Amino acid sequence: MDFPTPLLRGKLIKRYKRFLADVELDNGDLVTAHCANSGSMLSCKDPGSEVWLSESDNPKRKLKYTWELIRIGTGLVGINTGLPNKLVAEAITDGTITELQGYATLKPEQKYGQNSRIDILLSDPDRPPCYVEVKNVTLMRDGSGLAEFPDAVTSRGTKHLQELTDMVAEGARAVMVYLVQREDCTRFRVATDIDPTYDRALKAAVEAGVETLCHACNLTPDGITVAKPLPITI
Repeated sequence: MDFPTPLLRGKLIKRYKRFLADVELDNGDLVTAHCANSGSMLSCKDPGSEVWLSESDNPKRKLKYTWELIRIGTGLVGINTGLPNKLVAEAITDGTITELQGYATLKPEQKYGQNSRIDILLSDPDRPPCYVEVKNVTLMRDGSGLAEFPDAVTSRGTKHLQELTDMVAEGARAVMVYLVQREDCTRFRVATDIDPTYDRALKAAVEAGVETLCHACNLTPDGITVAKPLPITI
């Protein structure tokens, strides 16, 4: 996925009220950007960090800038949770995620479960439908190479696991994809200390037949692509 317009580099002043970030651009302008991430952003919000913003020309937007990337160490991390669904869909279409090949159609944001929407629905006349839920992963603590999810308690994420389990019980295939929007991780697990309820829900879902996949990303100010798979510890 290429960014449609060149990103603007700046320095993070602070992230606040969950969805706002103040940034000093390289040209000296002070701007407030939309932070499309409802998590705690633990490890990804240190003031003074190099960040990259996209700029919109939509006159109806309250904020013309969106925070896309932050530099942590020598690498970039994608913090925009609005992008992973598109990235995973592209990776399915181009064959990067090999486990999700062989379906005739791919549809995003389809209604299912308890008044929810599945991120991606894969369908084929010769196979059961495949329900794909995508989670954005940015957390890595202590430079360990260990990617973790979630970075805050997520009752919504737990609900999604139950709904995927329900789809398996109905004869469908269900897959939980963790997309690590960073390049410096070598493995993945649930942050059990942050949300033990989610950890228990994932273990129950896997035991019931829900599949899990994890992929890292390659990131530059020009674009983001899904890259190598990462091993998962459950």
